[in-house]
Amino acid sequence: MPRQARQKSESGIYHIMLRGINQQVIFEDEEDGEKFLETLKTYKAISGYKIFAYCLMNNHLHLLLKVEKEELDIIFKRIAGSYVYWYNRKYHRRGHLFQDRFKSEPVEDDAYFLTVLRYIHQNPVKTGAKIDQHKFSSYNDYANEISGLVDIDFALSMMNTKQFIEFNNEKNEDKCLDFEENDFRLSDMDAKVIIQNISNCKNATEFQALEQKKRDEYIKKLREKGLSIRQISRLTGVSFNIVRKH
Repeated sequence: MPRQARQKSESGIYHIMLRGINQQVIFEDEEDGEKFLETLKTYKAISGYKIFAYCLMNNHLHLLLKVEKEELDIIFKRIAGSYVYWYNRKYHRRGHLFQDRFKSEPVEDDAYFLTVLRYIHQNPVKTGAKIDQHKFSSYNDYANEISGLVDIDFALSMMNTKQFIEFNNEKNEDKCLDFEENDFRLSDMDAKVIIQNISNCKNATEFQALEQKKRDEYIKKLREKGLSIRQISRLTGVSFNIVRKH
């Protein structure tokens, strides 16, 4: 089946989502998150885009940006290629890190711009975190008026900082483009601790490098501990079908 053509934004503003292949973790530690933000900053200067919001979760990310100089596909080829090259060298792995191509939706008016902005900033809330305590989110760039990577002026031309904080903390039923995620019986943080305790693997790359018999033994134990099939697949990088057999 041919890929659906990407919908072009007349405003140049897009809500972007990217996640790990097999939903595996793409930010194992703080260094990974910092490297990705450094990559965004590097190519912002080269590709000439604006970043209005970002949120890096453990296995996916959201961005709200405006294309000005280069096309969106070129921008993400640069960003993803650079980060994957660095990540693979760090974790001694090969091959793809991200699942397919990135998803995007156009943002054509101020009202939806603010909706997406809030949706991105509230992503950590879904995991039980507080909106202002997630390190890899642009929320604090706005709340504390930190300038640098994030272009805060456009949003703050529509509301002041106090209004921004109130708006972004409002309970809502906003619906934006997103991946379909299943509810897991354990939080990812708890699941990662269990995986490390059982397998002695520090990350998904080490788990994938296990001898097959040992890997399968650990998968069986993880399922007995209450991790779902999708959660094991997502956090270890082992395919869903392999995990399901155990």
